Amino acid sequence: MNKSILALDQGTTSSRAIVFNHQGLPVAVAQKEFSQIFPKPGWVEHDPDEIWSTQSGVALEALTIAGLESTDISAIGIANQRETTVVWNRKTGKPVYNAIVWQDRRTAEYCDHLKKEGYGEKIQEKTGLIIDAYFSATKVKWILDNVDGVRKLANSGDLAFGTVDSWLAWNLTLGRLHVTDVSNASRTMLFNINTLTWDAELLEIFDIPESILPEVRSSSEEYGMTEALFASHIPLAGMAGDQQAALFGQMCVDQGMVKNTYGTGCFMMMNIGTRPVMSKSRLLTTVAWKIGDRTDYALEGSIFIAGAVVQWLRDSMGLINTSADVEKLAASVQSSEGVYFVPAFAGLGAPYWNQHTRGTITGLTRGSTAAHIARAALDSIAYQTLEVLLAMKNDSGIDIQELRVDGGATVNNNLMQFQSDLLQSNVVRPKVTETTALGAAYLAGLAVGYWNDMNEISRQWQIERTFSPLMPATETLSLIEGWRKAVRTAISWADD
Repeated sequence: MNKSILALDQGTTSSRAIVFNHQGLPVAVAQKEFSQIFPKPGWVEHDPDEIWSTQSGVALEALTIAGLESTDISAIGIANQRETTVVWNRKTGKPVYNAIVWQDRRTAEYCDHLKKEGYGEKIQEKTGLIIDAYFSATKVKWILDNVDGVRKLANSGDLAFGTVDSWLAWNLTLGRLHVTDVSNASRTMLFNINTLTWDAELLEIFDIPESILPEVRSSSEEYGMTEALFASHIPLAGMAGDQQAALFGQMCVDQGMVKNTYGTGCFMMMNIGTRPVMSKSRLLTTVAWKIGDRTDYALEGSIFIAGAVVQWLRDSMGLINTSADVEKLAASVQSSEGVYFVPAFAGLGAPYWNQHTRGTITGLTRGSTAAHIARAALDSIAYQTLEVLLAMKNDSGIDIQELRVDGGATVNNNLMQFQSDLLQSNVVRPKVTETTALGAAYLAGLAVGYWNDMNEISRQWQIERTFSPLMPATETLSLIEGWRKAVRTAISWADD
């Protein structure tokens, strides 16, 4: 098998492209950051054209690095930042407004209104989601209601809405494909995860015309051929939201298996099998993927700020010069010495779902240094992960023996060890940590017969290192109580 698979991994802060070989190993990687736009406090936007230009640029760069032509690529898979909302003109292909990013909080008050009107239970039953500004539906509504002339264009059938996967597919096929997959559709708050269709009642609640919606397809099939960018036509054959792609790339294909991706945010997912289970712990129930006639579901806990707290230390506070510096600075102290950092810059996700909470640092003394704050910032990633894992155990009734991890922060051995100590269970880091892109590659490769079946790709997953608990459980309990006290402080400040 001389050919390769190209995975497009379109993330929140950068666009990446990775070429994978038949052994599931990356042979070339290209990455480019793009602009983060903050028009007002709590607002986060991207330029959709810049998303496309950076993603298309790194796709070609990855092929060049690998020494390949487009004819050497069997298929393309897409993994993408989820919920981020793009609305564009079908005739011109141009966006009518910037992409509103998943982190954006501008619709928080409208979400409060929906909750007061009593829509919470109905929306959770249909979508598996908690009402929150995080999801796409309120972002679409905001664009339709607040951008001049857009509502009229929507009503006349001239607009298209999509999450970033849809936007990339549209551009790759010169507008021939307006599609999404079930995993991305399940993040919009407009998709019924029980019937696997757009929900007419939800569209009516949000006043969104059905004509702007993409066609929903499975996560692994030949959607169409590329018409742009490459010298030859390549099948576009795999598509999944980044966290679902990572779950697949980690080969968490059996019920009860759990992964956590440490990226801009942290996203923990548990495979719960072929039936959706509604969470009692304010987790999300979401579609993991659909392959053939089988649909798998997952429980998910979303932590909005993880790696982003390191970017904040770098860009806003100037405590470090590069993100990689944070490990050395944090490791220069034995502990945070009672300093806790609740990085609720965009509110708190699971299991609190308090969109009004803001970032808080507690426990500062005259002896506190930049190193203690850096340590507390990294610790906050592990504490938030613990909270979500405990909620998953509560919902599923499954005692989780190991956590499979991936994402940029997993290279930090001290953080992974602290995570294992807090969880009092094994944390397993695979040899190939590019699991988001790998999941997209696997989904695309399965669709075109590049890999024969799930058994073949499951055999490729290998452990690089296992972190086991070293700290006594009694010691972790004290630390955890300090963290929860800090969270209560942050919430009470917001409530006041």
